[in-house]
Amino acid sequence: MCLGIPGEIVALVPDRADLAMVEIAGVRRAVNIGLLGGPAGGVGVGDWVLVHVGFAMSKIDEAEAAATLALLRGLGEAYTDELNALAGSDIT
Repeated sequence: MCLGIPGEIVALVPDRADLAMVEIAGVRRAVNIGLLGGPAGGVGVGDWVLVHVGFAMSKIDEAEAAATLALLRGLGEAYTDELNALAGSDIT
């Protein structure tokens, strides 16, 4: 099962306007923000995005991120599997 998981942008990748470092449940990974449009995807440090297979699919607010994370934690194994896959990925 593949899930869209909220992550917080912690840094923009220098010289790569299409990438941002995103933290999801303590895991930091480069995520492609190119689908969000505009320079640096129209997002910045501190913004929340919904991440699916290494791509930020949409910008979301912090309240929506918190609610979605609470729901995902309730899924148990599917959420854990997705976090494990995230921890083992690298798109850079």
